[in-house]
Amino acid sequence: MKSVRDINVEGKKVLVRVDLNVPLKDTEMGNKEVVNDSRIRAVLPTIKYLIEKKAKVIILSHLGRPDGKVVKEYALDPVILRLQELLGTVITHCGECDSKVVKEALNNLKEGEVLSLGNLRFHSEEEKNDQEFAKKLASLGDIYVNDAFAVSHRAHASVEAITHFLPSYAGFLMEKELNTLSSLIKNPVHPFVLIMGGAKAADKIPVIMRLENQVDGVMLGGVVADTFLAANGEDLGSSKIEKDRLDEVRAICNKLKSDGKELYLPSDLVVSPNLDGTGEIITMAVGDKYEAGWKALDIGQSTVDKYRDILLKARTIFWNGNMGMSEVSPFDEGTRKLAGILAEATDAGAKTVICGGDTTGLVDNMGLSDKMTYLSTGGGAALEFLAGLELPGVKALEA
Repeated sequence: MKSVRDINVEGKKVLVRVDLNVPLKDTEMGNKEVVNDSRIRAVLPTIKYLIEKKAKVIILSHLGRPDGKVVKEYALDPVILRLQELLGTVITHCGECDSKVVKEALNNLKEGEVLSLGNLRFHSEEEKNDQEFAKKLASLGDIYVNDAFAVSHRAHASVEAITHFLPSYAGFLMEKELNTLSSLIKNPVHPFVLIMGGAKAADKIPVIMRLENQVDGVMLGGVVADTFLAANGEDLGSSKIEKDRLDEVRAICNKLKSDGKELYLPSDLVVSPNLDGTGEIITMAVGDKYEAGWKALDIGQSTVDKYRDILLKARTIFWNGNMGMSEVSPFDEGTRKLAGILAEATDAGAKTVICGGDTTGLVDNMGLSDKMTYLSTGGGAALEFLAGLELPGVKALEA
């Protein structure tokens, strides 16, 4: 794969596709501001490199899901403002992708300066991988750099089609993501523990199956764990279970057992009849009988203690997906405790790789980002890569 290091960018107009799709919140002044800027910080090395090499930098990104329409709340303004603060340089923000305003700004762009376009997904052609829209974007630059691994599993105009019209290269973040995730497949240091949580077993099953030969054990939490427990005959009351996956899960359990791989499931669960954190909340051992309407919403302390003993002996850990309904307190406690354990494991010499917006966001908000080996910016992209699926944005750079 060709790197941005491989080309002279001085004086060239370089289109840089980044993923600035970050969470925002409303301020008291009626504006929006960035809640978590980890994805913005992740692309700084590539942008700073291009500035230092005297390129004319043009930022391409999206925000939210406006479905091809101009939606004010998804304007990139607050995100670009934060990028500007982190870069320490002025960014000319057009707010549009194809207009006279863009062309005028482009004509005035000097070497080492940065211009940003509007939300790509305000254009329905973006998600359709429209060739004409891609050609219009390409006409704005001389070189294309993809530093948006997180959307490279999408065949979108600014990710895949644009590479047919410009010399295309990988940015530093793209390289780092691919190298880090590839190391889990090719040469993990053992013991290697795969942690899978979250709300969808369907997303995690392909990764478990692909890495089954590499890992020593699979550790589960969240709805993923509940589905595996149900497949093993446990009655979890009104807990969310992916019932259409039970046969597939049983087959995976049998495969792991026959191949001598450990499957770590919760021994206790935090349960409640309410999803909002109000009302009675108790911890029940797996196997205990549920009252009507009660559901599992987090892992319990016994499970945390068991998982800690296992993880502190691991040398490679990959984690995707939270241990419970962590967007609601106190059902975030299991995930927070697990994050602390992974920080301990990293300090003890383990390689810890974490992906998924909910999980990396929680880790970052806890101030533990620097305590982990690597936080991937990709959720779906990382899982698809590890599952062995072809990522259109990555394939396009290999052509």
